[in-house]
Amino acid sequence: MTKARTEAGPAPEAIRWFGTTWVDHDGGYGWRRAAAAAGSLAAAAAGAFVLRLGFQGLADAKIGGFVTAIAFVGFAVCSVLAFQRTWKGFSARPAAAAENQGLYAIGFIGALLAYFVRSLSEAPGEALHRREYEAALARRSAARPKSAKAAKPKKRRR
Repeated sequence: MTKARTEAGPAPEAIRWFGTTWVDHDGGYGWRRAAAAAGSLAAAAAGAFVLRLGFQGLADAKIGGFVTAIAFVGFAVCSVLAFQRTWKGFSARPAAAAENQGLYAIGFIGALLAYFVRSLSEAPGEALHRREYEAALARRSAARPKSAKAAKPKKRRR
């Protein structure tokens, strides 16, 4: 535990799957990162398999190559956009109105791959949370008096 966290002050925000282990990289942080990377890659592979079954169903229905191509391009574009938005979400808080859950539902493979790639270097969102936490610590230390004398003025003698 760092000195800043032992004193009363701003508490670090927990990250899903990591809690607050990202602050000091303790409590199994490395294993959690490895598990997050492996889990997101496995989920992306399972999702790709399910999409493969869906496209096989389109081919078996003999609806034509044009409709299959449109569906494929739609999933590919949504995956790329979901990857991009997920990646940007790790370094900046997204605007509330900018969230498009339909895009993430269709392009879930892209979001899972972004989570996988980020897990290889840090906990997803760690840089954003660390920057916010350190800024809160800096604000707290700037607001705190420098010495005990500044906190307790001398009593005047009568």
